[in-house]
Amino acid sequence: MNDAHILVIDDDVDVLHTARIVLKPQFSKVVVESNPQQINFLLSNQQFDVVLLDMNFTTGATNGQDGLTWLQKIREIKPDQQVVMMTAYGDIKLAVEAMKRGAADFIVKPWENEKFLATIQLAYEHGKSKEEIKTLKAQQSSIHQMLIASDDIVEGESEAMKQVLKQVQKVAGTDANVLILGENGTGKEEIAKLLHKNSLRNKGPFIKVDLGAITETLFESELFGHVKGAFTDAKEDRHGRFILSDGGTLFLDEIGNLSLAMQAKLLSVLQNKEVTPVGGSKPTKVNNRVIAATNSDIQKGIAEKAFREDLLYRLNTVTIVLPPLRERVEDIPALANHFLKSFNNKYGKYASFGAGVIDELKGYSWPGNIRELMHAIERAVIMSDADSLTMNDFLINQNNLANPLVDTVNLDDIEKNTIERAIKKYEGNISKAAKELGLGRTTIYRKMDKYGIKY
Repeated sequence: MNDAHILVIDDDVDVLHTARIVLKPQFSKVVVESNPQQINFLLSNQQFDVVLLDMNFTTGATNGQDGLTWLQKIREIKPDQQVVMMTAYGDIKLAVEAMKRGAADFIVKPWENEKFLATIQLAYEHGKSKEEIKTLKAQQSSIHQMLIASDDIVEGESEAMKQVLKQVQKVAGTDANVLILGENGTGKEEIAKLLHKNSLRNKGPFIKVDLGAITETLFESELFGHVKGAFTDAKEDRHGRFILSDGGTLFLDEIGNLSLAMQAKLLSVLQNKEVTPVGGSKPTKVNNRVIAATNSDIQKGIAEKAFREDLLYRLNTVTIVLPPLRERVEDIPALANHFLKSFNNKYGKYASFGAGVIDELKGYSWPGNIRELMHAIERAVIMSDADSLTMNDFLINQNNLANPLVDTVNLDDIEKNTIERAIKKYEGNISKAAKELGLGRTTIYRKMDKYGIKY
């Protein structure tokens, strides 16, 4: 039986009764309706895979105009709806006209049951194919845009990012599993996309799983799939992320959030390269490249028996560590201009950075990394009434703005700058500033006097 919903509309009760008897053994749900005026209500409240529509509803009518009119209304409500026309009058011209107006096929009454079922089955499969193609095109377009964006975000002039990109270049063309480490917002997902784009699997899917958002009860269903009836809400078979990413790349984000029980199940799949859906008994071979990412301290997790060491070995054939934005200050101008251009296009603005803004942004510590920079610029573009952005347009913690001397290599200047930032952070509370700096109150007062720092 196909898990498909069929709607039959005909003013002949006998036809409806026969259609239900013939269709019910092969399709999971069959709805019959004698009044075409109910079409709008039915299609607006239910999803039908195929609609069987009679061509004549007016008494004595044989020209099929009723059916063509209702076909047009159906197409207006749901342009992609599969509609099979029915008539007792085998008029080829009428059949051609119905097909021109979007009908999937044409059946002459009285029908032969086998031919009737075959026609409905073909319409059902055609509809599913169109949905899959539409979804695939949307995914490909999304992936294309996503991969273009990833290039802009990860490229940079800093030595730290140049080293990361060298690693990406070396490992991308292999099938080695990769573990990406880094703080939140450093661009771990963009690196994963870049690895996929430059791999031999780039024609296959890139599927992301946010493990931090999946509960333990849904873990197996999401990753391995389930069969119909496996649990209360399992109304149909569903492929998991491993099957969906077969032949491509599976990106497991926030891998450090997995419980030990979930880690054991994931390890088994990685070792055996096969998955068994929840409620199923037959394993399916999978062929994916796994890229994992986390902001957690995995080694600390292993030491505390919270993360399996054997799973780490399966995940980190190669480990890539992403630097925080504060360690790649040279890349901020390019990133900022990239986001500015993107949000100008998105919101129809023409904003530019005012004098000194980029230098100020370079002096900020960006605890939220690239993600914080992106959101700060998006908000500034949205909220500013002027075409030239100033620092007043950016909602950032002024305590995290560095002194211009931050780029110096003079030790006295660095120490002075650090003390000033600590005192400013705690709004002149010397005790708190001294505690953060690891200095005694007497020492910090002496250094304040040395550098002429007054508060």
